[in-house]
Amino acid sequence: MSWIQGRPLRLAGLVLIGLALVAAVAGGVTALSGGNGGDTAAPTSTPPPGDSGSAQNPPPPTSEVPPPSSAAPPSSAAPSSPAPPPSSPAPPPSSPAPPPGEPVPPAPGSPEEHQASAKWVTVRVYNNSTIHGLAARAGDDFRAQGWNVAETSNYSGGIIPTTTAYYRPGVADEETAARALGAAFGMRVEPRFEGIAGSSGGVIVIVTNDYRGASTKGK
Repeated sequence: MSWIQGRPLRLAGLVLIGLALVAAVAGGVTALSGGNGGDTAAPTSTPPPGDSGSAQNPPPPTSEVPPPSSAAPPSSAAPSSPAPPPSSPAPPPSSPAPPPGEPVPPAPGSPEEHQASAKWVTVRVYNNSTIHGLAARAGDDFRAQGWNVAETSNYSGGIIPTTTAYYRPGVADEETAARALGAAFGMRVEPRFEGIAGSSGGVIVIVTNDYRGASTKGK
């Protein structure tokens, strides 16, 4: 019976202890929430003008460097080009070439001068006339004047209109000799034509019926 009566008292004590714990927890929570809610942000103080802090650290002065002058220095005057040299006088116009079939005029100088400088050139004499032995006779005339006659024969490749001394174009010695013979014996002088272009070197003289020999020509 005494155990039954003591049990409610024990339960009541436990209840009181629990209530006390709840009250304590609630008080702590209220204290914490009240402290946090009462905090306010402190106003930021702005230092008044002339504050010692700003006076101690003044902003660095900015130095302005004047920009370099963009004006270019005056350019020196360009040297004048030298005057062109006087033009050389124009060469005299060359004499026109004679038409085909006309005798070529002899080179300047006497026949004797041309013969003395070109008599060593080989000369070949061909007969294109109706006169028998005319090439041999002309060859003798040439030899008598000191010319180097290497051959006398006939030419039957065509009809030559007049006695002519032929030379190879571009061979200066042959042209000189042909002109000397033409001046000394009254012959026409021309470059070789196609019919004798491939013949042996030297001056080729083709004599015709108009050949008169050295007795009346070139002395």
